[in-house]
Amino acid sequence: MDVLSTIDTWSWIGWLVLILVFLVVEMLTGELTFLMLSVGSAAGLLTGLLGAPLWGQVIVAALAAGALLTFLRPPLLRRLHRGADTRSFNVEALVGLEGLVLSRVSPSVAGQVKLVNGDVWTARADADTRLDPATRIEVVRIDGATAVVRASVQRAHDQEAAT
Repeated sequence: MDVLSTIDTWSWIGWLVLILVFLVVEMLTGELTFLMLSVGSAAGLLTGLLGAPLWGQVIVAALAAGALLTFLRPPLLRRLHRGADTRSFNVEALVGLEGLVLSRVSPSVAGQVKLVNGDVWTARADADTRLDPATRIEVVRIDGATAVVRASVQRAHDQEAAT
């Protein structure tokens, strides 16, 4: 008995091991990729049990896994994440918030601003403008522990209307 026939005879054990390994990894990741690979391996196992040679088993497993990854996984992920919370968290949630300047802010000199959520941040201006205390601002981005701000669009619109 040569090596290839021995591998072909006992290939079902290899397929079972692959299926189990893929299922364990899927339980750890939860992204459905390894679930598709385990189902593809199950197709390879079934093909082997029906008497196909090892190369046929591998081709069937690869085609099944590829088809599942391409056609089944994306709609399953969309369905799985359908009710997911899309709100921004942490620093991303601060971008776009409005607030008031507490101490003068310019591009070169950091001042302080108080945001509508009650947080006080060190801030610097986004453009070549100086923002005096009590000016309404909007957060453009966060650079480390510094909020980069600009005059609020509503404030600029009010100033134009007054002139």
